[in-house]
Amino acid sequence: MAEMGKGVSAGKIASNVQKKLTRAQEKVLQKLGKADETKDEQFEQCVQNFNKQLTEGSKLQKDLRTYLASVKAMHDASKKLTECLQEIYEPEWPGREETNRIAENNDLLWTDYHQKLVDQALLTMDTYLGQFPDIKSRIAKRGRKLVDFDSARHHFESLQSAKKKDDTKIAKPVSLLEKAAPQWCQGKIAAHLVAQTNLLRNQAEEELLKSQKVFEEMNADLQEELPSLWNSRVGFYVNTFQSIAGLEENFHKEMGKLHQNLNDVMKTLETQEGKPSTNAFTVKAQPRKKANLFSRLKLKRISDSSPAKVNKTPSSPPDGPPAASTEPKTTNHASEEPSAPASFLVDAPTVVISKSPSQPSEPAPDATPKKEAEVKPAALEKDSSQSSSLPAVVTETFSATVNGTVESAPPKAAMPPGFIYKVRAQHDYGATDNDELNLKSGDVVLVTQFDNPEEQDEGWLMGIKESDWLQNKEFDQHKGVFPENFTEKYQ
Repeated sequence: MAEMGKGVSAGKIASNVQKKLTRAQEKVLQKLGKADETKDEQFEQCVQNFNKQLTEGSKLQKDLRTYLASVKAMHDASKKLTECLQEIYEPEWPGREETNRIAENNDLLWTDYHQKLVDQALLTMDTYLGQFPDIKSRIAKRGRKLVDFDSARHHFESLQSAKKKDDTKIAKPVSLLEKAAPQWCQGKIAAHLVAQTNLLRNQAEEELLKSQKVFEEMNADLQEELPSLWNSRVGFYVNTFQSIAGLEENFHKEMGKLHQNLNDVMKTLETQEGKPSTNAFTVKAQPRKKANLFSRLKLKRISDSSPAKVNKTPSSPPDGPPAASTEPKTTNHASEEPSAPASFLVDAPTVVISKSPSQPSEPAPDATPKKEAEVKPAALEKDSSQSSSLPAVVTETFSATVNGTVESAPPKAAMPPGFIYKVRAQHDYGATDNDELNLKSGDVVLVTQFDNPEEQDEGWLMGIKESDWLQNKEFDQHKGVFPENFTEKYQ
Protein backbone atom coordinates (compact mmCIF):
# COMPACT_ATOMS: atom_id res chain seq x y z
CA MET A 1 0.00 0.00 0.00
CA ALA A 2 2.84 2.36 0.87
CA GLU A 3 4.61 1.50 -2.38
CA MET A 4 1.41 2.07 -4.35
CA GLY A 5 0.84 5.42 -2.69
CA LYS A 6 4.43 6.33 -3.30
CA GLY A 7 4.11 5.38 -6.96
CA VAL A 8 0.91 7.40 -7.41
CA SER A 9 2.48 10.39 -5.77
CA ALA A 10 5.59 10.14 -7.91
CA GLY A 11 3.47 9.79 -11.03
CA LYS A 12 1.43 12.84 -10.13
CA ILE A 13 4.55 14.86 -9.50
CA ALA A 14 5.98 13.79 -12.84
CA SER A 15 2.72 14.69 -14.55
CA ASN A 16 2.70 18.15 -12.97
CA VAL A 17 6.31 18.72 -13.95
CA GLN A 18 5.51 17.69 -17.51
CA LYS A 19 2.57 20.10 -17.62
CA LYS A 20 4.74 22.97 -16.38
CA LEU A 21 7.37 22.20 -19.02
CA THR A 22 4.74 22.04 -21.75
CA ARG A 23 3.20 25.36 -20.65
CA ALA A 24 6.58 27.04 -20.44
CA GLN A 25 7.44 25.78 -23.94
CA GLU A 26 4.12 27.00 -25.29
CA LYS A 27 4.60 30.46 -23.76
CA VAL A 28 8.02 30.74 -25.33
CA LEU A 29 6.62 29.79 -28.72
CA GLN A 30 3.83 32.34 -28.31
CA LYS A 31 6.28 35.10 -27.43
CA LEU A 32 8.42 34.18 -30.44
CA GLY A 33 5.33 34.29 -32.65
CA LYS A 34 5.57 30.61 -33.61
CA ALA A 35 2.31 29.69 -31.90
CA ASP A 36 -1.08 31.41 -31.78
CA GLU A 37 -2.30 32.81 -28.44
CA THR A 38 -5.98 32.98 -27.61
CA LYS A 39 -7.03 36.53 -26.68
CA ASP A 40 -10.20 37.65 -24.86
CA GLU A 41 -10.25 41.43 -24.42
CA GLN A 42 -13.57 41.42 -22.58
CA PHE A 43 -12.26 39.00 -20.00
CA GLU A 44 -9.03 40.95 -19.63
CA GLN A 45 -11.07 44.06 -18.81
CA CYS A 46 -12.94 42.09 -16.16
CA VAL A 47 -9.64 40.98 -14.65
CA GLN A 48 -8.42 44.58 -14.51
CA ASN A 49 -11.62 45.62 -12.73
CA PHE A 50 -11.20 42.71 -10.32
CA ASN A 51 -7.65 43.71 -9.43
CA LYS A 52 -8.71 47.33 -8.91
CA GLN A 53 -11.62 46.25 -6.73
CA LEU A 54 -9.35 44.02 -4.67
CA THR A 55 -6.82 46.83 -4.15
CA GLU A 56 -9.51 49.31 -3.08
CA GLY A 57 -11.15 46.80 -0.76
CA SER A 58 -7.84 45.88 0.88
CA LYS A 59 -7.02 49.56 1.48
CA LEU A 60 -10.47 50.18 2.95
CA GLN A 61 -10.07 47.19 5.25
CA LYS A 62 -6.66 48.44 6.41
CA ASP A 63 -7.95 51.96 7.07
CA LEU A 64 -10.99 50.61 8.89
CA ARG A 65 -8.76 48.56 11.17
CA THR A 66 -6.67 51.67 11.83
CA TYR A 67 -9.84 53.60 12.67
CA LEU A 68 -10.94 50.89 15.09
CA ALA A 69 -7.52 50.91 16.73
CA SER A 70 -7.84 54.68 17.16
CA VAL A 71 -11.30 54.27 18.69
CA LYS A 72 -9.88 51.72 21.11
CA ALA A 73 -7.01 54.03 22.03
CA MET A 74 -9.41 56.95 22.51
CA HIS A 75 -11.60 54.74 24.67
CA ASP A 76 -8.65 53.88 26.90
CA ALA A 77 -7.58 57.52 27.14
CA SER A 78 -11.12 58.68 27.97
CA LYS A 79 -11.46 55.96 30.58
CA LYS A 80 -8.23 56.98 32.28
CA LEU A 81 -9.31 60.61 32.24
CA THR A 82 -12.63 59.88 33.92
CA GLU A 83 -10.91 57.60 36.44
CA CYS A 84 -8.55 60.44 37.26
CA LEU A 85 -11.52 62.74 37.79
CA GLN A 86 -13.08 60.20 40.15
CA GLU A 87 -9.86 59.96 42.14
CA ILE A 88 -9.42 63.71 42.58
CA TYR A 89 -13.11 64.39 43.23
CA GLU A 90 -13.36 64.73 46.98
CA PRO A 91 -16.25 62.95 48.77
CA GLU A 92 -17.76 66.12 50.27
CA TRP A 93 -17.98 67.91 46.93
CA PRO A 94 -21.46 68.10 45.37
CA GLY A 95 -22.13 65.89 42.34
CA ARG A 96 -19.80 63.03 43.24
CA GLU A 97 -22.42 60.35 42.51
CA GLU A 98 -23.32 62.04 39.25
CA THR A 99 -19.65 62.10 38.31
CA ASN A 100 -19.32 58.36 38.94
CA ARG A 101 -22.43 57.68 36.88
CA ILE A 102 -21.07 59.79 34.00
CA ALA A 103 -17.79 57.86 34.11
CA GLU A 104 -19.62 54.51 33.92
CA ASN A 105 -21.84 55.63 31.05
CA ASN A 106 -18.82 57.04 29.25
CA ASP A 107 -17.08 53.66 29.38
CA LEU A 108 -20.24 51.85 28.23
CA LEU A 109 -20.72 54.20 25.29
CA TRP A 110 -17.16 53.68 24.04
CA THR A 111 -17.41 49.89 24.42
CA ASP A 112 -20.74 49.73 22.61
CA TYR A 113 -19.51 51.98 19.81
CA HIS A 114 -16.39 49.90 19.24
CA GLN A 115 -18.29 46.61 19.25
CA LYS A 116 -20.92 47.84 16.79
CA LEU A 117 -18.20 49.07 14.46
CA VAL A 118 -16.65 45.61 14.52
CA ASP A 119 -19.97 43.84 13.90
CA GLN A 120 -21.48 46.14 11.29
CA ALA A 121 -18.38 47.32 9.45
CA LEU A 122 -15.26 45.24 10.01
CA LEU A 123 -16.89 41.80 9.87
CA THR A 124 -18.86 42.82 6.80
CA MET A 125 -15.64 44.03 5.26
CA ASP A 126 -13.91 40.73 6.01
CA THR A 127 -16.78 38.79 4.44
CA TYR A 128 -16.69 40.98 1.36
CA LEU A 129 -12.96 40.47 0.86
CA GLY A 130 -13.19 36.76 1.72
CA GLN A 131 -14.46 35.93 -1.76
CA PHE A 132 -11.52 37.50 -3.57
CA PRO A 133 -8.82 34.87 -2.87
CA ASP A 134 -10.90 32.04 -4.37
CA ILE A 135 -11.77 34.06 -7.47
CA LYS A 136 -8.16 35.17 -7.84
CA SER A 137 -7.07 31.51 -7.71
CA ARG A 138 -9.67 30.56 -10.32
CA ILE A 139 -8.50 33.37 -12.61
CA ALA A 140 -4.95 32.06 -12.35
CA LYS A 141 -6.11 28.50 -13.03
CA ARG A 142 -8.14 29.66 -16.00
CA GLY A 143 -4.95 31.22 -17.38
CA ARG A 144 -3.11 27.92 -17.05
CA LYS A 145 -5.95 26.00 -18.72
CA LEU A 146 -5.90 28.52 -21.55
CA VAL A 147 -2.21 27.74 -22.12
CA ASP A 148 -3.00 24.00 -22.06
CA PHE A 149 -5.75 24.55 -24.60
CA ASP A 150 -3.45 26.56 -26.88
CA SER A 151 -0.74 23.91 -26.52
CA ALA A 152 -3.14 21.06 -27.39
CA ARG A 153 -4.49 22.97 -30.35
CA HIS A 154 -1.01 23.73 -31.57
CA HIS A 155 0.03 20.06 -31.21
CA PHE A 156 -3.03 18.83 -33.09
CA GLU A 157 -2.44 21.31 -35.89
CA SER A 158 1.17 20.14 -36.12
CA LEU A 159 0.02 16.53 -36.58
CA GLN A 160 -2.47 17.59 -39.21
CA SER A 161 0.20 19.41 -41.18
CA ALA A 162 2.50 16.38 -40.94
CA LYS A 163 -0.14 14.03 -42.32
CA LYS A 164 1.01 14.39 -45.92
CA LYS A 165 4.58 13.66 -44.96
CA ASP A 166 3.48 10.52 -43.18
CA ASP A 167 1.45 9.37 -46.19
CA THR A 168 4.44 9.85 -48.46
CA LYS A 169 6.60 8.04 -46.01
CA ILE A 170 4.20 5.09 -45.92
CA ALA A 171 3.85 4.88 -49.73
CA LYS A 172 7.61 4.92 -50.36
CA PRO A 173 9.59 2.98 -47.77
CA VAL A 174 12.96 4.59 -47.28
CA SER A 175 14.43 2.74 -44.32
CA LEU A 176 16.75 -0.21 -44.82
CA LEU A 177 14.42 -2.37 -42.77
CA GLU A 178 11.52 -1.63 -45.05
CA LYS A 179 13.62 -2.24 -48.17
CA ALA A 180 15.00 -5.52 -46.84
CA ALA A 181 11.64 -6.82 -45.73
CA PRO A 182 9.70 -9.12 -48.01
CA GLN A 183 6.83 -7.78 -50.00
CA TRP A 184 4.20 -9.22 -47.74
CA CYS A 185 5.93 -7.75 -44.67
CA GLN A 186 6.11 -4.30 -46.16
CA GLY A 187 2.33 -4.13 -46.20
CA LYS A 188 2.14 -4.92 -42.50
CA ILE A 189 4.72 -2.25 -41.70
CA ALA A 190 2.77 0.33 -43.71
CA ALA A 191 -0.44 -0.62 -41.94
CA HIS A 192 1.32 -0.30 -38.59
CA LEU A 193 2.58 3.18 -39.43
CA VAL A 194 -0.87 4.27 -40.52
CA ALA A 195 -2.39 2.95 -37.33
CA GLN A 196 0.25 4.64 -35.18
CA THR A 197 -0.24 7.97 -36.95
CA ASN A 198 -4.00 7.76 -36.58
CA LEU A 199 -3.58 6.93 -32.90
CA LEU A 200 -1.40 9.95 -32.26
CA ARG A 201 -3.79 12.16 -34.14
CA ASN A 202 -6.76 10.78 -32.22
CA GLN A 203 -4.98 11.28 -28.89
CA ALA A 204 -4.11 14.83 -29.81
CA GLU A 205 -7.69 15.51 -30.80
CA GLU A 206 -9.03 14.03 -27.58
CA GLU A 207 -6.56 16.11 -25.55
CA LEU A 208 -7.62 19.20 -27.48
CA LEU A 209 -11.30 18.61 -26.83
CA LYS A 210 -10.69 17.85 -23.17
CA SER A 211 -8.58 20.98 -22.55
CA GLN A 212 -11.05 23.07 -24.51
CA LYS A 213 -13.97 21.83 -22.42
CA VAL A 214 -12.19 22.53 -19.11
CA PHE A 215 -11.15 26.00 -20.22
CA GLU A 216 -14.55 26.97 -21.57
CA GLU A 217 -16.32 25.87 -18.38
CA MET A 218 -14.02 27.91 -16.16
CA ASN A 219 -14.12 30.84 -18.55
CA ALA A 220 -17.93 30.85 -18.65
CA ASP A 221 -18.20 30.87 -14.85
CA LEU A 222 -15.74 33.71 -14.46
CA GLN A 223 -17.30 35.71 -17.29
CA GLU A 224 -20.52 35.64 -15.28
CA GLU A 225 -19.11 36.20 -11.78
CA LEU A 226 -16.58 38.95 -12.39
CA PRO A 227 -19.01 41.61 -13.75
CA SER A 228 -21.45 40.78 -10.95
CA LEU A 229 -18.71 41.17 -8.34
CA TRP A 230 -17.59 44.46 -9.87
CA ASN A 231 -21.13 45.87 -9.71
CA SER A 232 -21.59 44.79 -6.09
CA ARG A 233 -18.92 47.20 -4.86
CA VAL A 234 -21.31 50.19 -4.97
CA GLY A 235 -23.88 48.67 -2.64
CA PHE A 236 -21.17 47.42 -0.30
CA TYR A 237 -19.50 50.83 0.01
CA VAL A 238 -22.87 52.50 0.60
CA ASN A 239 -23.88 50.07 3.35
CA THR A 240 -20.48 50.20 5.04
CA PHE A 241 -20.22 53.97 5.25
CA GLN A 242 -23.87 54.39 6.13
CA SER A 243 -23.33 52.06 9.08
CA ILE A 244 -20.19 53.89 10.19
CA ALA A 245 -21.81 57.32 9.83
CA GLY A 246 -24.95 56.27 11.69
CA LEU A 247 -23.02 54.67 14.54
CA GLU A 248 -20.75 57.66 14.91
CA GLU A 249 -23.68 60.08 14.84
CA ASN A 250 -25.52 58.26 17.63
CA PHE A 251 -22.32 57.88 19.63
CA HIS A 252 -21.55 61.59 19.55
CA LYS A 253 -25.13 62.49 20.42
CA GLU A 254 -25.05 60.35 23.55
CA MET A 255 -21.52 61.45 24.39
CA GLY A 256 -22.58 65.07 23.99
CA LYS A 257 -25.30 64.56 26.59
CA LEU A 258 -22.78 63.11 29.01
CA HIS A 259 -20.43 66.03 28.45
CA GLN A 260 -23.26 68.47 29.10
CA ASN A 261 -24.06 66.67 32.35
CA LEU A 262 -20.40 66.80 33.35
CA ASN A 263 -20.31 70.51 32.56
CA ASP A 264 -23.34 71.04 34.81
CA VAL A 265 -21.62 69.16 37.62
CA MET A 266 -18.52 71.33 37.24
CA LYS A 267 -20.66 74.49 37.38
CA THR A 268 -22.28 73.23 40.57
CA LEU A 269 -18.87 72.60 42.05
CA GLU A 270 -17.73 76.06 40.99
CA THR A 271 -20.62 77.71 42.83
CA GLN A 272 -20.39 75.45 45.88
CA GLU A 273 -22.49 76.76 48.74
CA GLY A 274 -23.55 79.66 46.49
CA LYS A 275 -20.06 81.24 46.48
CA PRO A 276 -18.28 81.73 43.17
CA SER A 277 -14.87 80.21 42.97
CA THR A 278 -12.03 82.65 43.49
CA ASN A 279 -9.28 80.30 42.38
CA ALA A 280 -8.80 81.52 38.85
CA PHE A 281 -6.32 79.85 36.57
CA THR A 282 -3.12 81.88 36.48
CA VAL A 283 -1.76 82.78 33.08
CA LYS A 284 2.03 82.68 33.03
CA ALA A 285 4.27 84.63 30.73
CA GLN A 286 6.83 82.92 28.58
CA PRO A 287 10.26 83.18 30.24
CA ARG A 288 12.64 85.74 28.79
CA LYS A 289 16.05 84.58 27.69
CA LYS A 290 17.75 87.93 27.00
CA ALA A 291 19.10 90.54 29.39
CA ASN A 292 17.26 93.63 30.53
CA LEU A 293 16.93 96.08 27.67
CA PHE A 294 17.50 99.15 29.81
CA SER A 295 20.53 97.53 31.46
CA ARG A 296 22.17 97.17 28.07
CA LEU A 297 21.32 100.78 27.26
CA LYS A 298 22.93 101.92 30.53
CA LEU A 299 26.08 99.99 29.73
CA LYS A 300 26.21 101.69 26.36
CA ARG A 301 25.66 105.15 27.83
CA ILE A 302 27.83 104.91 30.91
CA SER A 303 30.30 107.32 29.26
CA ASP A 304 27.72 110.12 29.48
CA SER A 305 28.74 112.06 32.60
CA SER A 306 26.55 115.20 32.47
CA PRO A 307 22.78 114.63 32.85
CA ALA A 308 20.28 116.87 31.13
CA LYS A 309 16.67 117.63 31.83
CA VAL A 310 13.70 117.65 29.58
CA ASN A 311 12.23 121.10 30.17
CA LYS A 312 8.93 122.54 29.28
CA THR A 313 10.46 126.08 29.01
CA PRO A 314 13.12 127.46 26.67
CA SER A 315 16.72 126.99 27.78
CA SER A 316 19.11 129.87 28.51
CA PRO A 317 22.50 130.31 26.86
CA PRO A 318 25.43 129.09 28.97
CA ASP A 319 27.11 132.51 29.06
CA GLY A 320 25.60 135.82 30.04
CA PRO A 321 22.43 136.68 31.87
CA PRO A 322 19.18 135.00 31.00
CA ALA A 323 17.35 136.65 28.15
CA ALA A 324 13.96 138.04 28.87
CA SER A 325 11.24 136.09 27.15
CA THR A 326 8.83 138.00 24.98
CA GLU A 327 6.37 135.14 24.98
CA PRO A 328 3.33 135.17 27.28
CA LYS A 329 3.45 133.00 30.33
CA THR A 330 2.42 129.47 29.63
CA THR A 331 0.17 127.41 31.80
CA ASN A 332 1.13 123.75 31.31
CA HIS A 333 -1.49 121.25 32.38
CA ALA A 334 0.80 118.26 31.90
CA SER A 335 2.64 117.12 34.99
CA GLU A 336 6.37 117.70 35.08
CA GLU A 337 8.41 114.56 34.59
CA PRO A 338 11.54 113.58 36.49
CA SER A 339 14.94 114.02 34.98
CA ALA A 340 15.99 111.47 32.40
CA PRO A 341 19.55 110.47 31.51
CA ALA A 342 20.96 112.48 28.66
CA SER A 343 21.83 109.30 26.79
CA PHE A 344 18.15 108.57 26.14
CA LEU A 345 18.08 111.41 23.58
CA VAL A 346 21.48 111.02 21.94
CA ASP A 347 21.64 112.11 18.34
CA ALA A 348 18.09 113.51 18.45
CA PRO A 349 17.28 115.36 15.21
CA THR A 350 16.19 118.97 15.13
CA VAL A 351 12.44 119.16 14.55
CA VAL A 352 10.32 122.30 14.36
CA ILE A 353 6.57 121.79 14.54
CA SER A 354 4.27 124.77 14.14
CA LYS A 355 0.51 124.66 14.49
CA SER A 356 -1.92 127.57 14.23
CA PRO A 357 -5.01 127.15 16.37
CA SER A 358 -8.35 128.47 15.30
CA GLN A 359 -8.77 132.25 15.74
CA PRO A 360 -10.72 133.33 18.83
CA SER A 361 -13.98 135.21 18.45
CA GLU A 362 -12.56 138.42 20.10
CA PRO A 363 -8.75 138.40 20.01
CA ALA A 364 -6.81 140.90 22.13
CA PRO A 365 -5.26 143.75 20.15
CA ASP A 366 -1.76 143.28 21.53
CA ALA A 367 -1.51 139.48 21.30
CA THR A 368 -1.50 137.02 18.42
CA PRO A 369 -2.64 133.37 18.89
CA LYS A 370 0.44 131.21 18.76
CA LYS A 371 1.22 127.53 19.28
CA GLU A 372 4.73 126.49 18.56
CA ALA A 373 7.01 123.62 19.57
CA GLU A 374 10.66 123.75 18.88
CA VAL A 375 13.19 121.01 19.48
CA LYS A 376 16.72 122.40 19.55
CA PRO A 377 19.85 120.29 19.86
CA ALA A 378 22.01 120.86 22.92
CA ALA A 379 24.93 121.46 20.59
CA LEU A 380 23.70 125.06 20.14
CA GLU A 381 23.86 125.61 23.91
CA LYS A 382 27.10 123.77 24.70
CA ASP A 383 30.59 123.61 23.36
CA SER A 384 30.80 121.93 19.98
CA SER A 385 33.15 119.32 21.39
CA GLN A 386 30.35 117.96 23.60
CA SER A 387 27.59 117.93 21.02
CA SER A 388 27.77 114.19 20.39
CA SER A 389 27.04 113.23 23.99
CA LEU A 390 24.48 115.81 25.15
CA PRO A 391 20.76 115.41 24.52
CA ALA A 392 18.42 117.68 22.67
CA VAL A 393 16.54 120.20 24.82
CA VAL A 394 12.83 120.17 24.16
CA THR A 395 11.19 123.57 24.22
CA GLU A 396 7.42 123.74 23.99
CA THR A 397 5.37 126.90 23.95
CA PHE A 398 1.60 126.70 23.64
CA SER A 399 -0.25 129.96 24.06
CA ALA A 400 -3.52 131.42 23.04
CA THR A 401 -5.15 134.69 24.05
CA VAL A 402 -8.90 134.60 24.32
CA ASN A 403 -10.62 137.69 25.76
CA GLY A 404 -7.32 138.84 27.25
CA THR A 405 -6.70 135.53 29.05
CA VAL A 406 -3.67 133.40 28.23
CA GLU A 407 -4.47 129.65 28.06
CA SER A 408 -2.55 126.63 26.85
CA ALA A 409 -3.15 122.86 26.38
CA PRO A 410 -0.81 119.94 25.77
CA PRO A 411 -0.53 118.71 22.18
CA LYS A 412 -2.14 115.44 21.18
CA ALA A 413 0.47 113.27 19.55
CA ALA A 414 -0.80 110.78 16.96
CA MET A 415 1.05 107.56 17.70
CA PRO A 416 4.45 106.70 19.20
CA PRO A 417 7.35 105.98 16.83
CA GLY A 418 7.27 102.53 15.28
CA PHE A 419 3.59 102.00 16.18
CA ILE A 420 2.16 98.70 14.83
CA TYR A 421 -1.21 98.02 16.45
CA LYS A 422 -3.12 98.11 19.74
CA VAL A 423 -3.69 95.30 22.22
CA ARG A 424 -5.90 95.04 25.30
CA ALA A 425 -4.70 93.30 28.47
CA GLN A 426 -6.80 90.26 29.39
CA HIS A 427 -5.03 89.53 32.68
CA ASP A 428 -3.08 91.46 35.29
CA TYR A 429 0.70 91.31 34.96
CA GLY A 430 3.21 92.51 37.51
CA ALA A 431 6.54 93.59 36.07
CA THR A 432 9.51 91.53 37.25
CA ASP A 433 12.17 93.84 35.77
CA ASN A 434 12.57 97.58 35.30
CA ASP A 435 12.10 97.37 31.53
CA GLU A 436 8.71 95.65 31.77
CA LEU A 437 5.22 97.15 31.89
CA ASN A 438 2.77 96.70 34.74
CA LEU A 439 -0.57 95.72 33.23
CA LYS A 440 -4.09 95.69 34.58
CA SER A 441 -6.90 93.84 32.88
CA GLY A 442 -8.43 96.20 30.35
CA ASP A 443 -5.34 98.36 29.79
CA VAL A 444 -4.77 99.32 26.15
CA VAL A 445 -1.15 99.12 25.00
CA LEU A 446 0.29 100.66 21.84
CA VAL A 447 2.58 98.00 20.39
CA THR A 448 5.72 99.35 18.72
CA GLN A 449 8.70 97.90 16.94
CA PHE A 450 11.90 97.02 18.75
CA ASP A 451 14.78 99.36 17.98
CA ASN A 452 16.88 96.25 17.47
CA PRO A 453 14.91 93.16 16.38
CA GLU A 454 17.56 90.95 17.99
CA GLU A 455 16.49 92.31 21.38
CA GLN A 456 13.02 90.75 21.07
CA ASP A 457 12.34 87.56 23.02
CA GLU A 458 9.84 85.06 21.71
CA GLY A 459 6.38 85.72 23.12
CA TRP A 460 7.17 89.30 24.23
CA LEU A 461 6.14 92.64 22.71
CA MET A 462 7.39 96.23 23.05
CA GLY A 463 5.00 99.11 23.63
CA ILE A 464 3.66 101.90 25.84
CA LYS A 465 0.35 102.08 27.65
CA GLU A 466 -2.08 104.32 25.82
CA SER A 467 -2.88 106.25 29.01
CA ASP A 468 0.80 107.16 29.45
CA TRP A 469 1.11 108.19 25.82
CA LEU A 470 -1.97 110.43 25.93
CA GLN A 471 -0.62 112.20 29.01
CA ASN A 472 2.31 113.41 26.87
CA LYS A 473 4.86 111.44 28.81
CA GLU A 474 8.14 110.60 27.15
CA PHE A 475 8.02 107.44 25.07
CA ASP A 476 11.56 106.34 25.92
CA GLN A 477 10.89 106.67 29.64
CA HIS A 478 7.57 104.81 29.72
CA LYS A 479 7.93 102.16 27.04
CA GLY A 480 8.52 98.59 28.07
CA VAL A 481 8.11 94.95 27.18
CA PHE A 482 5.19 92.72 28.18
CA PRO A 483 4.07 89.11 27.56
CA GLU A 484 1.99 88.69 24.44
CA ASN A 485 -0.20 85.90 25.86
CA PHE A 486 -1.59 88.29 28.51
CA THR A 487 -3.19 90.40 25.77
CA GLU A 488 -5.29 90.14 22.66
CA LYS A 489 -5.17 92.26 19.53
CA TYR A 490 -7.45 95.28 19.83
CA GLN A 491 -6.87 97.36 16.68
